[in-house]
Amino acid sequence: MTALTLSTAGAATLRADALVVGVAKGAKGPVVAPGAETVDTAFDGRLAAVLETLGATGAEGEVTKLPSPSGIKAPVVLAVGLGAVPEQGEPYDPEVLRRAAGTAARVLHGSKKAAFSLPTEAAEDAEAIAEGALFGAYSYTAYQGGAKEAKGGPKQPLAEVALLGAKPRDKAYKAAAERAQVLAEELNRSRDLINTPPNDLTPESFAAIAAAAGKDHGIKVQILDEKALLKGGYGGIMGVGQGSANPPRLVKLTYTHSKDAKTLALVGKGITYDSGGISLKPAGHNETMKCDMSGAAAVFAAVVAAARLGLAVNVTGWLALAENMPSGSAVRPGDVLRMYSGKTVEVLNTDAEGRLVLGDALWKASEEKPDAIVDVATLTGAMVLALGNRTFGVMSNDEAFRTVIHETAEEVGEQSWPMPLPAELRKGMDSPIADIANMGERMGGGLVAGLFLQEFVGEGITWAHLDIAGPAFHEGAPYGYTPKGGTGSSVRTLVRLAERIADGELG
Repeated sequence: MTALTLSTAGAATLRADALVVGVAKGAKGPVVAPGAETVDTAFDGRLAAVLETLGATGAEGEVTKLPSPSGIKAPVVLAVGLGAVPEQGEPYDPEVLRRAAGTAARVLHGSKKAAFSLPTEAAEDAEAIAEGALFGAYSYTAYQGGAKEAKGGPKQPLAEVALLGAKPRDKAYKAAAERAQVLAEELNRSRDLINTPPNDLTPESFAAIAAAAGKDHGIKVQILDEKALLKGGYGGIMGVGQGSANPPRLVKLTYTHSKDAKTLALVGKGITYDSGGISLKPAGHNETMKCDMSGAAAVFAAVVAAARLGLAVNVTGWLALAENMPSGSAVRPGDVLRMYSGKTVEVLNTDAEGRLVLGDALWKASEEKPDAIVDVATLTGAMVLALGNRTFGVMSNDEAFRTVIHETAEEVGEQSWPMPLPAELRKGMDSPIADIANMGERMGGGLVAGLFLQEFVGEGITWAHLDIAGPAFHEGAPYGYTPKGGTGSSVRTLVRLAERIADGELG
């Protein structure tokens, strides 16, 4: 993991492989951002002019490398674009700083140390820069460079981030740096899990990883194997997992702060590989289906982060883990499953399996009467069609809670959008032989899935559903602090939500 330090050294005197500064997009050309004053002086006040000559505009995500002038110890100056100059008196948005730092950290893969001298007016700015740099420094190389005769191998992530302009002895800055380090480590843990090939990440091995983390961080872990699931009547999880040679698991993670603290239950879809089952996915849709456990990865990371941060809230995480495979023992279209709640479900499409495992986990979580439940899942392609690849949908049985989650996501820099649960779509899931079918109307399929899940939430419990099918796995070129592959979508939102509950902001 990339190291993080708060440095009191000046931008000119710190020894590093590169010095990162900001450049903004002004009305008449690039503008040097606060934090780069020393570098500008070393360029005789002409840094902006030099950058403009090299084609820089200050646009967000733009990177320009310069050899350092005399007087700067770092051999390279890396100017990263911040986008438009803020209005007079306004600070830079934390997400702008986060993305700029992430872009710089990605470009500096293979470097040992980089000094970041981006605009820092408060501890919140330092935290955003630290997060962006640590998120951007991520890479997944576990399966590369294995041949003994191989030379070189993949570049390693930036080894150390030194934040300039921060205050190492200030409690707020120290707390901001510590939070950023914990959040980055856990978010990157979720990315590692998402990127792990499905032959190595099975329900059993995922459960074992959770158990090990629980032991390390004082989290109680309970694992229900296939025998316990069968005996307990978890027909949804067992139904989805019965076609695979790798049997399912239901994992409960419990972080307890105190008896008096509010309880937040998090439920994650953990399909470690989704072939679609008997309703097999078409060619071209299977290659990335190792990511179908991204919801469980996010829940796992959020619970561990809450424990490590010592938040004054009780957090339980439920990981509904199964592998959806076609075989002679797989569930078939037309089969009826009896869920843990006792409700029967007619399976019309075995590729609508996520809602089945979540249904069991939601009902189990509801039995403990938490103050709120949030489930997270790469649930529907319909949500990707509706909101694109970077935005997750938020549905809830409580409009105020839905708004809180949307605002929380916005606060931490994750894109989300509130979605409805239209009651008229429920009729499409009526079944002639069971209590409900796992499919309904084709149009509005993401909302239909939310309505299905709502059927398995205990009466009177505040609940929200996050469909992260779009942003959970990024197949394009990296940008900002977002890598190719698993992204860790919703981890930051869940952790911040837990913090808000701990601080008494939500009643």
